[in-house]
Amino acid sequence: MTTRIDYPQKFEQIVAQTQFGLLPTSEQAFLKQKAHEFRFTQQELRLLSEMALERTRWKESPLSGEWPVGGFNGDARASKKRTFALLRKKQDFLRHKENDYRHLSLKDKPKTQKPLLKTTVKPHLGLGRCPVASERTRCCNLMTLDAVEKCGFDCSYCSIQSFYHGNQVEFDSGFADKLSKLELDPDKTYHIGTGQSSDSLMWGNHQGVLEALCDFAERHANVILELKTKSRNISWLLKNNVPRNVVCTWSLNPQTIIDHEEHLSASLAQRLDSAKALADKGCVVGFHFHPIIHYSGWETDYQNICQDIISKFAVNQVALVSMGTLTFTKSVMKTIRQRELTSKILQMPMQQSAGKFSYPMDVKLELFKQVYGALSPWHDQVFFYLCMEPQALWEPVFGFDYTNNEDFEATMKNAYFAKIHQHI
Repeated sequence: MTTRIDYPQKFEQIVAQTQFGLLPTSEQAFLKQKAHEFRFTQQELRLLSEMALERTRWKESPLSGEWPVGGFNGDARASKKRTFALLRKKQDFLRHKENDYRHLSLKDKPKTQKPLLKTTVKPHLGLGRCPVASERTRCCNLMTLDAVEKCGFDCSYCSIQSFYHGNQVEFDSGFADKLSKLELDPDKTYHIGTGQSSDSLMWGNHQGVLEALCDFAERHANVILELKTKSRNISWLLKNNVPRNVVCTWSLNPQTIIDHEEHLSASLAQRLDSAKALADKGCVVGFHFHPIIHYSGWETDYQNICQDIISKFAVNQVALVSMGTLTFTKSVMKTIRQRELTSKILQMPMQQSAGKFSYPMDVKLELFKQVYGALSPWHDQVFFYLCMEPQALWEPVFGFDYTNNEDFEATMKNAYFAKIHQHI
């Protein structure tokens, strides 16, 4: 004979399989009352918990305040169905409305701890293919070098948080030695970036990282070494010789996004001042508008950044401008939702794009065309590209596309070396 489990006991079993425990206590009490009253299934409770948590993270009105009045009158099953339909509709409205960061305060920024710096001995040099490379997007075939593992900045959207855990940043004590022994084909051109597993400049020359990288670039003239950053920590580079084939690039976003989504990183002004200082020293620089984020006032804010960099930098100082937008895997979204983080970064219309989740194509097209158009004086003299975006966007944005990833990669490398050789 099967023993029937009463609902209170069942609730305690199914609630552990949802995000219920991440909710504020007031929302937990409300949903628990509704669950006992209407006997939600695990799937129903999971959906409601996700909706409630999203509203909390987005700093929107709580689910308890949006619950349809009299939603379960009459036929319980039909009424429940109607209530869920209304709640989904309201949630969908929040996703599609234009985000307004003016409703957020700097007091909403997360409490973060200073990361612990740890030195270990790694068995191998972390050199490989870009971890987000995909055959479903037009890809530059960038090689990545893990000079440091885990970032000390706390950007709400960053994919690093999904595969490096804890508050510990790791340096390889044998990094310089392994890098010095790396053998490369002298007849091949390499484009290697160090900004995929951590910020390239945040740590300066800690553990001799920048010194080892510059020595490596000096020995291998056939390498384009890209240091990608949101930092202002350029003091070591200003004081020391930087090989011409080291390209320093900055991720740029309006100060509104930096304040609320790129926690602990340098301000926009600090990033541009740092880029200008290195450019004036003779280093080739570049800029990544990635991710471009859609929110109230985005057009003006990105337009102002574009005008600012055009006025500050000579075109021969800038090798590249890339563009991309928010792109998430399920694991990254899960990690973001599990954090106690006020953020509007997931408050967006989601569509599957190249196996991941991102803005709909029409929103992407609007974002990219706006930024590319604002940089029209540089179109013929700076290399522009889309990063991790579907091939179908290239022609509408740029008016051209590459036959394959290899053509894209070769054209990029040639453009970078052409700019580098202007400085020799």
